[in-house]
Amino acid sequence: MYLPHFVVKQKLTMMVNRYEVSESDEAGNPTRLMALAEQKRMALKEQVTFFSDASRSRPVFGFKARRRLDLNAGYDVTDEGGAQIGFFRKDFGASLLRSTFHVEGPGYAGSGQERSQFYGLLRRFTDLAFLPIHFDFLDTEGRPLFSVERKMSIGDRYRVTVPDQRVDFRVAAAVAVALDALMAR
Repeated sequence: MYLPHFVVKQKLTMMVNRYEVSESDEAGNPTRLMALAEQKRMALKEQVTFFSDASRSRPVFGFKARRRLDLNAGYDVTDEGGAQIGFFRKDFGASLLRSTFHVEGPGYAGSGQERSQFYGLLRRFTDLAFLPIHFDFLDTEGRPLFSVERKMSIGDRYRVTVPDQRVDFRVAAAVAVALDALMAR
């Protein structure tokens, strides 16, 4: 399932992180709700499920950590039937100065890194949650797979642009939510 661009918006609640994933126009305005996600805070094994609507009666995809409490943990992205459609992991060593993630899916593999080392370091040493985040994911030949961008603002809203049609929307959405959830720690 391919979408050239979409937005992810976090909704703040006490016990879970909630995310709305919407298809968007080229300007980044949401046009159609694609999925809702929930992530329990303080879980020992990270798992996020994306549902078709607010009733949360039908899961449509998700991601789950392969192991508990692992700094280099890998995450399997699965479809509604549980079949793996992608994989991503944080590269702990490379992430000391700039957060770095690796991503894989059918027919591609690549990595993404924070565009700004300055903002990456500033985020690590301050509690300024409104700083911009911009990740560019490239395949192994240096071609753009997708990008995830959060502007400087209160409230987390990410714009995801996917120029590579090999990238399943569900994998890019899982990575965008994971960036928010995993980098908030």
